Amino acid sequence: MKIQASAEDYLEAILVLTKQNGKVRSVDIANHLQFSKPTISIIMKQFRDNGYVTFDEERCIHLTEKGEEIATRIHERHNLLAEVLMAIGVDRDTAYADACKIEHVISDKTFECIRAYSKGIK
Repeated sequence: MKIQASAEDYLEAILVLTKQNGKVRSVDIANHLQFSKPTISIIMKQFRDNGYVTFDEERCIHLTEKGEEIATRIHERHNLLAEVLMAIGVDRDTAYADACKIEHVISDKTFECIRAYSKGIK
């Protein structure tokens, strides 16, 4: 399932914020990603329409199975790539910033090779 990199970042943000705070609202995502609340609200409506999120009666956002699958995949890539970059000497901030870019463009095959390789450097 392929979606745009920005959409993957939004879904990852929902996953991270849910783990941190227990519940997530559009304003939390806006603050986390430094976007305007109206922009996030429009995107969350599109996500709801496409089956990536649901809203509860308090307007909290929840990932659907489909949304969580994407968010988990991207989050795993982000963290593992950052760890590998730090292992080769890249500073933490740069490693996480670069991992955020790399996570969207590498193939599944390449990521699996990096995952296998990383087990040898831990």
